[in-house]
Amino acid sequence: MFRNPIKLGSVKMFGANIEGSTILMIVLGIIIVVALSIFIRKTKTGRAMLAVSEDKDAAKLMGINVNTTITITFAIGSALAALASLLMFNAYPSLIPTSGSMPGIKAFVAAVFGGIGSIPGAMVGGIVLGIIEVLSGAYIPNGTKLANAIVFVVLIVVLIFKPTGLFGKKIKEKV
Repeated sequence: MFRNPIKLGSVKMFGANIEGSTILMIVLGIIIVVALSIFIRKTKTGRAMLAVSEDKDAAKLMGINVNTTITITFAIGSALAALASLLMFNAYPSLIPTSGSMPGIKAFVAAVFGGIGSIPGAMVGGIVLGIIEVLSGAYIPNGTKLANAIVFVVLIVVLIFKPTGLFGKKIKEKV
């Protein structure tokens, strides 16, 4: 077991103590969302990623190296996962082999909830799911034990009523 967090102190805000690691996670999350959004919309590589995600064959016909684009996408995803794990284990300094399984599943749920393909939607989905977990723990008897189940029930409800997520766009497929 690894226990060596970096202590960042805490700040008193609105009558509550907020840990420095929490503030760091929020600030870095916002920076990453803005940087990724700019990267995807403004750079040639980012637009190539969008094209490959839409239609690999058409992207290849347009001269995009699909294999390189997929490799870059996985590299960015891996770097973000490494950063997320560093931040998580700074906030929760207990490390076991299965430590990342539930946060990984919740990240997927947040992406689906916010809308697959929407970077800001994934962040908003994560924040909303975090709020749901905290409120279920505070206001529902045994809510802390049921928090994960409540998150998945909310996911099912969202998928039933808005299958594209909060910020997802409905794509019409031409036949």
